[in-house]
Amino acid sequence: MTTQPKSDFLRVMIERGFMADCTDLAALDAALIKGVVPAYIGFDATAKSLHVGSLIQIMMLRWLQKTGHKPITLMGGGTTKVGDPSFRADERPLLDDAAIQANIDGIQKVFAAYVNYGDRATDAVMLNNDEWLSGLKYIEFLRDIGRHFSVNRMLAFESVKSRLDREQSLSFLEFNYMILQAYDFMELNRRYGCLLQMGGSDQWGNIVNGIDLTRRVLDHEVYGLTSPLLETADGRKMGKSQDGAVWLNADMCAPYTFWQFWRNTMDADVGRFLKLYTELPVDECDRLGALAGSEINAAKIILANKVTTLLHGADAAQAAETTAREVFEKGGVGDDLPTLELSASDIGDGVSIVQLIVKCGLAKSGKDAKRLIAENGAKLDDAPLTDAGLMIDANALSSPIKLSAGKKRHALVKLVD
Repeated sequence: MTTQPKSDFLRVMIERGFMADCTDLAALDAALIKGVVPAYIGFDATAKSLHVGSLIQIMMLRWLQKTGHKPITLMGGGTTKVGDPSFRADERPLLDDAAIQANIDGIQKVFAAYVNYGDRATDAVMLNNDEWLSGLKYIEFLRDIGRHFSVNRMLAFESVKSRLDREQSLSFLEFNYMILQAYDFMELNRRYGCLLQMGGSDQWGNIVNGIDLTRRVLDHEVYGLTSPLLETADGRKMGKSQDGAVWLNADMCAPYTFWQFWRNTMDADVGRFLKLYTELPVDECDRLGALAGSEINAAKIILANKVTTLLHGADAAQAAETTAREVFEKGGVGDDLPTLELSASDIGDGVSIVQLIVKCGLAKSGKDAKRLIAENGAKLDDAPLTDAGLMIDANALSSPIKLSAGKKRHALVKLVD
């Protein structure tokens, strides 16, 4: 459609940069104006937490609800048993039922911070596709559902084609994933009147399959909307840091570490990230994003505070900012720094500084920690650390010590009873 959409939800999606593609923008706009639209995003349970890379989809569900519609958070208890092959070089490791359920339990904690669950028309619902997938009978499924899928068309989807072009194996199990995801959309439409599936642009083929299947089997019109696959200004995949994924669960990524990730946003990304990950007005996001020099740092603190408040609460955001000021501006320790607690038995006759750097998450391996020290990137209590063979005993931990990797990553080590 060439004109500006009339529905609040689509206006937000376009103005704030959430939308990459939509299957039928005009028809979806009309449905959103007509009444409450249930919409879903699926999340496979491959880890005990989602990471920052999933936050754009979670914010889409939040805006959906804020503009008067119904979010469906679909846990992939069934599809996780197969594994999404989209744009992967290899097959995902298969998880058993207990591991999948443990991952779902961990993931569920995040959503309540962003959407409201309940029984009202626009309250969110959380579902698990294992409810309908695990009971399927194979022959009936092939006859009733499989006949609607063209192998030629499936092979042409970029997510599959790229894997085959690189001559990397694609198992028959994985090849079934797109059929199962399409079946999810049809079942959600049948059971809950779901009209819209959203996801990252790598899910476009899977979404289109679901729309086609729902039309063929139920003769219902449904829609798809994708978000761009985000990279930071330096080309890194969104949600990754020097130390790996930035998780959303506090027990896997401390609120201070989460806050610091956003505080370290590159200047060129500030305005864009404010639009996507906060609820500040678009004009204010543009103003803050256009700041230069030292002023952009104030915008980064606003970004870090707003994003952390949404996930972990205002107190956690304030504690993180206070700690950051103590560490960076005053050279102090800060109460909210990630802390490694060791007992006397953990230390024994002494533990190497290299081990401590790894245990604190400041380096991925002993080799990385030694390289950090050799390149003058490590500090002990703000003093350069030059001896990779240094041993730390209980006496050295009579008061907490501060370890640093570069200028922005810090952790405490302290002795506990």
